[in-house]
Amino acid sequence: MTAQTIHPYKLASVLLQYPTVALFDGLDRLDSAARDCPKGSRRPFDRFLSWLRASPPNAVAQHYVETFDLRRRCALYLTYYRYGDTRKRGMALLSFKAAYRTAGFDPCDTDLPDYLPLVLDFAALTPRGEALLRAHRADLELVRRALQQAGTPYVDVVHAVCARLGRPGPGDLARVAQAWGQGPPREEVGLEPFAPPEYLTGKAARP
Repeated sequence: MTAQTIHPYKLASVLLQYPTVALFDGLDRLDSAARDCPKGSRRPFDRFLSWLRASPPNAVAQHYVETFDLRRRCALYLTYYRYGDTRKRGMALLSFKAAYRTAGFDPCDTDLPDYLPLVLDFAALTPRGEALLRAHRADLELVRRALQQAGTPYVDVVHAVCARLGRPGPGDLARVAQAWGQGPPREEVGLEPFAPPEYLTGKAARP
C-alpha cells in the first residue's frame, strides 16, 4: 500500500490510537498521506503531524494517557459523552453493531463498537461507515469540543474528520447543547441493553 492509498478516515484512526514506535517510524508516510487530503482536512492533519515531529515520543505517550484515559469528557467513545455508563448507552451501541453486521463486518470485541478509531476504520472501508459517522455527528462534535476545551493537539485530528463531514445540522447542535453543560452521566448501571447480549457483541447467528 502506498501513502496515496491511505484514506483520510484511516489516517485519523491511526493518529487517534495510542502512539507506538511504529507511529513515529511511519511519520514520512503519514505526512504524504496528509498532503493528499482535501484542504479542509489537510491543514489540521499537518498541524498535528508537525506537533508529533516536534515532541519526544514518551511525552506524546504521556499526553495521550492524560488526555484520553484520565479525562472522562475526552473519552474516544462516541456515545460516552451523552450517555456515560448507563443503560441508554447500551441501546445506542446497538446502532453501531447493526451497521457493522449489515455491511458484513465482524469487528473484534477488544473495544466497544463506538470506539472512534474503529468507526473511522469502518468509514474508510465503506460509505456505510461514513453514514454511521454522520448519524452520530452530535457525538463526534461533543468529542471535538471536549478536546478543544482540553487544549490538546489531538483536537486537530477530529477537526480533520469534521471537515470532511461538514458542519452539524440544527438537530445535532440541539443535542450537543443539551449534553454539553451536563457532561457524561455518572449513573453507572452497566451497558446491558434491552436486547439479547449476543446482538450487542455481534455473535448472534446470521440468517
